[in-house]
Amino acid sequence: MSLTIALLELAAGFVLLIWAADRLVSGASALARNFGMPTLIVGLTIVGFGTSAPEMLVSAIASLRGNPSLAIGNAIGSNIANVGLILGLTALIYPLKVERVTLKREFPVLGLIMLVTLAVMWNLNFSRIDGMILIAGLALLVGGMIVLGLTQGRNDPVAATLVDEVPEDMRTRTALMWTILGLILLPLSAHILVNGAVGLAMIVGVSEAVIGLTIVALGTSLPELAAAAACAFRKEDDLAIGNILGSNMFNLLGVLGIAALIHPMQIEAVLLNRDVLVMFAITILLFVLVWRRSGPGLIGRPAAFLLFAGYIGYQSTVISQAIAG
Repeated sequence: MSLTIALLELAAGFVLLIWAADRLVSGASALARNFGMPTLIVGLTIVGFGTSAPEMLVSAIASLRGNPSLAIGNAIGSNIANVGLILGLTALIYPLKVERVTLKREFPVLGLIMLVTLAVMWNLNFSRIDGMILIAGLALLVGGMIVLGLTQGRNDPVAATLVDEVPEDMRTRTALMWTILGLILLPLSAHILVNGAVGLAMIVGVSEAVIGLTIVALGTSLPELAAAAACAFRKEDDLAIGNILGSNMFNLLGVLGIAALIHPMQIEAVLLNRDVLVMFAITILLFVLVWRRSGPGLIGRPAAFLLFAGYIGYQSTVISQAIAG
């Protein structure tokens, strides 16, 4: 495979993957709503999963093809990109307010999920049992979201924004068409993307994990960037934070869980010693920067610059170490 073909496959895979995920989520959520499923449940399940659909499909295809390092790199790299690049870049343009409920609820839950992920990765072996543990955690997370959503309804900001994403006037025939098209194109586009990523890794002479941590993680995080920018533009600050933290939870539990269930794998030590460590560090840095003793937190421009600079520094380190090694 030539470099040009690999890059074209990456570009085509990204565009098709993101578009197909959007169409599938819109169609499936409208279809469920038209068949009588409560809008709140549709939003918290189908739309909620849709935020991590690109990462899940890429990691699943990579695992099926026997490229597990790409799957792990994609999940960890996406989480780092979500905090450092997306929140950092968004808050540089428009400082983001963080409500107390997010500081008290989402951050501790994400912290617990990261600790569980670290525990199952600690022996550098991802088994199917580890995958089952993560998927069980995902089921608990979604169940908790549903219970919370049913209890608080639209008073919960995360539930409210997910419900707003459910189409209200899409006909069943149209919804079915988009659902089928999405189901066909999502795995196809993920296959094209993984093929290009693996080819690029071979041409450049770096590991698949490096490509997953950099190019693939950036590409699959583009929907989160668009969503965060839209929330900031509408001055729905807390929704931008909630979407990012929620996506990171789904990435660790769903993306890594699916990858391990499909293809048990050995984990490269550098992923644990460098990349998981950076994921913890940048998430803790975010919490420290926004924490206030009382009232809402704030990601101001100085904090945003630190997050964005941390992401750029991390990416530079990954690339320079790959080239040197």
